[in-house]
Amino acid sequence: MAVGIWVLWLAGCAQAEQSAAGGSCGLGRAPGSDDSAAIEALLAAEGELVVAQSIDALMALWSAEGYVADAKHTPERSDDDQFWRGLDAIRHRYVRTVFPGAPATASRADLSITVAGSRATVLATTQIGAEIAKAGDRWGLVRLDGCWFLENLTYNLERTAPSVP
Repeated sequence: MAVGIWVLWLAGCAQAEQSAAGGSCGLGRAPGSDDSAAIEALLAAEGELVVAQSIDALMALWSAEGYVADAKHTPERSDDDQFWRGLDAIRHRYVRTVFPGAPATASRADLSITVAGSRATVLATTQIGAEIAKAGDRWGLVRLDGCWFLENLTYNLERTAPSVP
């Protein structure tokens, strides 16, 4: 019983510490500010930090339960998805997979934001360098103590490979 209480206390401390130090509030946005604006700022910051290859600042945008999934252009199937679960795996993906490509730009467009309580889903077209993934990304976000954090990203949702103009 005492161990269970200790674990709950630690989890609560980690969550409170996380929300005070990062997410949308780490971008100068006050807790409780307009949800859509905070979410847009968070996604814009993720792209800017990818270009800057600023791993610590990127990781401050993610919730402790975060994960990334590659849908491999088969959105109707999940049995072929590749996952990076947890902050260590997400960090590794940025450093080993994303950063070596040294993208000059990473931006989102055509955002469709749905907020339901403390959760949000964003469907987006993403452009990384010359590659455009039309409606290829789905972001999940969670609000902790008024601050929005990235909780998950599923990319390569478009049925064909992204286009290069």
